[in-house]
Amino acid sequence: MSQRQILQAMSGLMAGMFVAILAGTVVANALPRIIADLGASQSAYTWVVTSELLAMTATVPLWGKLSDLYNKKLLLQLSLAMFVVGSLLAGFSQGVGLLIFSRVIQGIGAGGLTALAQVVMAAVIPPRELGRYAGIFGAVFAVGTVAGPLVGGVMVDTDWLGWRWCFFIGVPFALIAIALLQRTLRLPTVRREVKIDWLGAFLIVAGVCALLIWVSLAGNRFDWASWQTLALAGGGVVLLVAAVGVESRVPEPVIPLDIFRNRTVSLTTVASLFVGVAMFGGTVFLSQYFQVALGKSPTVAGLMSLPMILGLLVSSTVAGQVISRTGRWKRYLVAGGIIMTAGLGLLATIDAGTHFGLLSLYMAVLGVGVGMLMQNLVLAAQNDVPAAELGAATSVLSFFRSMGGTIGTSVLGAILANRVADEMTKGLQEAGVSDAATGGAGGGAAGGGESSHVPDMTTLPEPMREIVEHAYGVATAELFLIATPFAALALLAVVFLKEKPLKTTSGMERLAEESKTPVG
Repeated sequence: MSQRQILQAMSGLMAGMFVAILAGTVVANALPRIIADLGASQSAYTWVVTSELLAMTATVPLWGKLSDLYNKKLLLQLSLAMFVVGSLLAGFSQGVGLLIFSRVIQGIGAGGLTALAQVVMAAVIPPRELGRYAGIFGAVFAVGTVAGPLVGGVMVDTDWLGWRWCFFIGVPFALIAIALLQRTLRLPTVRREVKIDWLGAFLIVAGVCALLIWVSLAGNRFDWASWQTLALAGGGVVLLVAAVGVESRVPEPVIPLDIFRNRTVSLTTVASLFVGVAMFGGTVFLSQYFQVALGKSPTVAGLMSLPMILGLLVSSTVAGQVISRTGRWKRYLVAGGIIMTAGLGLLATIDAGTHFGLLSLYMAVLGVGVGMLMQNLVLAAQNDVPAAELGAATSVLSFFRSMGGTIGTSVLGAILANRVADEMTKGLQEAGVSDAATGGAGGGAAGGGESSHVPDMTTLPEPMREIVEHAYGVATAELFLIATPFAALALLAVVFLKEKPLKTTSGMERLAEESKTPVG
């Protein structure tokens, strides 16, 4: 394919990725208002984020396997259609239950987009050239991440729109992406007799969901040492062990276990897991910090995230161009791991009184590190596997990154809730005010219990407001402190990667060569 044909084919992919990113970011600044409007709790706040990540995580391996067996364009369009359905349900939600369910539907669609976009890129673009186009995707990622919080903030602050339009706005973009994919993406359909490993898929999804639900609820709905923990954690482990047994015997496994014999795939998988924990777990609560600890409006909170996004945009684009030109990639992964770890460590020093200039510098450092590391982990793995396993390898990395993000969000969300409750109780005691006297806005304002609610900062009196701001400032800094060692572990995995020259043929060309049959 010529560069023009590739760019045309990428247009629908980029529109689809923009939709997936928008789904996650447009609600970031709206969530505090949504949760307050629906009268929901801090645990519900975490679940609105976690439910989409959980659904995306659990379904990514299945989407990746299906891409090795069926028409990739049709699967992409199906995932976008599911996103449309989920968005409409979310927009019309009257309670937090339906909102969380709709986020699950969105997550299944996002799982398809996450896995398939990178699989399709690898199918039509040689690894040596992937860096350049990955930089373009990095730019789309940055634009979507910038636009999402800004658009969401403006909608929440605009009376005649409201938070429901945060979900509706993605629908036309998804429909445009479906139309663009139909017109521009041309991929050969390899027809072969296959048998989908539905039992393995069910066991993987059920096992992962059990473990993720456990880490989401433990310490909040029930104690870590309890019969619920034994049931969920034990059941999840048993299901995954059974999945390994099934996957080792079937001819078409969802996750080929042989793929982990490849050192590059194993190390990039481990790194992706820790990047997910550090990045998602550390940054998903930033918007809440801006609005609650710093007292900013949703629109201003969206603008405040710009330094991190600009850092990510510049580093991913520049690193991608340089990698394509030189063919060397490991040094950028190592540098990205070092910078990301440093950025998280710096953010662990913030509080409710941190100057925005200093906060901007810390966020920019984190963005630069993430931009150099995240996308290029996929490039390193795709370069080192047979073309027939591109879908499986790509989905495995996406799966573990998403699982790390879900675990990080769930566990750190519980830590945030408990730390905020402790800090607010302490602050109220020092002020000589009982929790009951505040009408429930005290230590339980963001605590772990179901009855606790995220405070509406616009209704709190000044003394109470200062206590809440301090509590969220301290708790958010602790989240970054906990996330920092996970970034260091990702760096350690990257250091042990062996650099191999980037291939100069596309996935379709490699597949034809491996099978000794012409493409088409």
